[in-house]
Amino acid sequence: MEALIPIINKLQDVFNTVGADSLQLPQIVVVGSQSAGKSSVLESLVGRSFLPRGTGIVTRRPLVLQLVYTTSDDNQHRSAEAGTLDLDEWAQFLHIKDKVFTDFTEVRKEIERETRRIAGDNKGICSEPIRLKIYSDKVVNLTVVDLPGLTKVPVGDQPEDIEIQIRDLLLYYISNPNSIILAVSSANMDMATSESLKMAKEVDPDGRRTLAVITKLDLMDAGTDAIDILCGRVIPVKLGIIGVVNRSQQDIIDSKSIKEALADEAAFLQRRYPTLANRNGTPYLAKTLNRLLMHHIRDCLPELKTRVTMMMSQFQTLLNSYGDDVQDKAQTLLQIITKFNAAYCQTIEGTARNIETTELCGGARICYIFHETFGRTLDCIHPLAGLTQMDILTAIRNATGPRPALFVPEVSFELLVKRQIRRLEDPSLRCVELVHEEMQRIIQFCGTEVQQEMLRFPKLHEKIVDVVTQLLRRRLPPTNSMVENLVAIELAYINTKHPDFQSNTSLVSTFLGEEEKTRSIPVRRSHGNAPSTYEQEMREQPKAQSLQSLHQALPRPITLESQPSQPISKDQANNQNWFSSLIAGPRAELTGPSKEQSREGSPNMTPTHQLLAVSAFEAFTNPSEIIEVEKLPQLPPPPAEGGILSPQKPVNLLPEVPMQQTRKLTERETKDCEVIERLIKSYFYIVRKSIQDKVPKAVMHFLVNHVKDNLQSELVKHLYRTDEIDTFLSESPEIAQRRKEAAEMLKALQNANVIIGEIRETHMW
Repeated sequence: MEALIPIINKLQDVFNTVGADSLQLPQIVVVGSQSAGKSSVLESLVGRSFLPRGTGIVTRRPLVLQLVYTTSDDNQHRSAEAGTLDLDEWAQFLHIKDKVFTDFTEVRKEIERETRRIAGDNKGICSEPIRLKIYSDKVVNLTVVDLPGLTKVPVGDQPEDIEIQIRDLLLYYISNPNSIILAVSSANMDMATSESLKMAKEVDPDGRRTLAVITKLDLMDAGTDAIDILCGRVIPVKLGIIGVVNRSQQDIIDSKSIKEALADEAAFLQRRYPTLANRNGTPYLAKTLNRLLMHHIRDCLPELKTRVTMMMSQFQTLLNSYGDDVQDKAQTLLQIITKFNAAYCQTIEGTARNIETTELCGGARICYIFHETFGRTLDCIHPLAGLTQMDILTAIRNATGPRPALFVPEVSFELLVKRQIRRLEDPSLRCVELVHEEMQRIIQFCGTEVQQEMLRFPKLHEKIVDVVTQLLRRRLPPTNSMVENLVAIELAYINTKHPDFQSNTSLVSTFLGEEEKTRSIPVRRSHGNAPSTYEQEMREQPKAQSLQSLHQALPRPITLESQPSQPISKDQANNQNWFSSLIAGPRAELTGPSKEQSREGSPNMTPTHQLLAVSAFEAFTNPSEIIEVEKLPQLPPPPAEGGILSPQKPVNLLPEVPMQQTRKLTERETKDCEVIERLIKSYFYIVRKSIQDKVPKAVMHFLVNHVKDNLQSELVKHLYRTDEIDTFLSESPEIAQRRKEAAEMLKALQNANVIIGEIRETHMW
């Protein structure tokens, strides 16, 4: 079991070379207040005075002290090259491996020089440790860490937060679960105020790895003793409490040897604490520390083996990720290009080995854009969005020109449906833009292996990103042009013979035919070929009579001065009939004889009379469309008395610009609007379905598949140039440093694994 401590020392040596603290090795950490006697305890354990001494803060850097027991015939630690064959004891520092110190005064001076070199000449501290090995046949195998003493008030040039700095440094070492805490307190102070025991309890509340040391037993006040403290009656400590006697400052000035001091300590304990003398003192402390450390190492060793094996695997993977040194640069460049192309295409196709589970990416995101984003956007576009019934009616009237329409004009349907189809162009172009952005985004997330290569060669990464970006940018205009053409193709020819559209047109025809049948039922023909119906004849008589009575009932103030009635010829009656139909619209459907009859019943039929008569008739037949007298067009003032309106000067009864007024549509207008709306909906759904199907296909062909097929050739064309290969494959200094550190750490772990493997079962007991 004695062999366990040297094995741990070997492990410390291995990891000290790489400066790694990730492997928490078993060791003893000395904690105590400033001037509590920590350094004196360590010197007593070694048997030599080699540590800096003085008032105030002296230990300003951690000192990792390895005590190695060696005999005169020990060939493992002695060598002729180092000149240690005939030496009884010697010391070596890690920062100057080749130098052997036999004079421990020089060891003290080297510690002071190294402390000033790193921590400066002021009273500041530094966390970087000094590593010292002492070989002797008078020591036991131990690994001890001496730390700066706890302080409260900064002195000299110390920073204001010196207390926090020291506390953080101590917590870093004692938080290691594999360390044994040696809490040092002086006997001439109340143990309840011990800072070292307080800190030890913070990190080790159960006290399983805390050992208390009471120093300066000879300096207690007269009449007091430390029996209660040493027996654990004041503050119990599981691993025990050991009392020691240190050399005083006067003894140090007088150069009193450690051997003499140990003899005086034994005499003092026999005289003052005879019953406790065999369980206190420096020799007992050394044996106890050795025993505790060996048992602690034995308990920690299985976990240590597991951790070393796990870290070897991790660093091997890390080293592989950094890649090997580049031997053939041309071959390496081609391999990187091929890897990137394969990773890019696999990310699009969804065949990558490392599939993302947190979010959609690559081809899955493109599919989402096609069928969710783009599809839902098209579905949200209503076929009649932005169209009112008045817009449809206006388009129908504009399409007929000066001629009244008997049927719904086809031109109005084409005009309106093209207007709605154009609304599909913007979402289609936005779909192309989203796919382009996703393909640009894939560059940064395609394959972990490729990403590591990109980090290793930053200039090559920049060039690859530039080449792919330029390729995507060149493919964007043709793709947009094709999508625009798809919409333009639908606008170029409105195929009313489309199979899906034919069923709707037949329904409209049936609908219109049934409507015409309900309007008129033919009964007989009269006056040769002129069609006439019984319903029409029955309707004309009351209309004529009501019109005549309305003419008579009109108020007098709005009529012109009466003129002698003149007979009206047939041609004049026809002209008057045309004028009436122009004003009143298609609803003033009076036959020739009826109009003549009404004119005969109103001898003073001036244009104003005529307008009012027609308006009154409209009000009688369509009460919902009453024309108010105040809103009628104003006529010019009447001529002087005896004047006659000249038939050569027509009276303008219409406004200059026709104004679109909100009114209730007639039955026929409503039916026409319904027909157009039904046709627009039917055809728009056909076109929307076609666009929703063809735009993703066009994007895949012109953008996605083209980039996949031509990516590798583009990369080779722009990257595989002999004059730029060295520039592209210039490795990042940071990656090179990481590879070096990982290789060193892996080598240290492999050596540690070999050292741990040397431990046999017999060494454990």
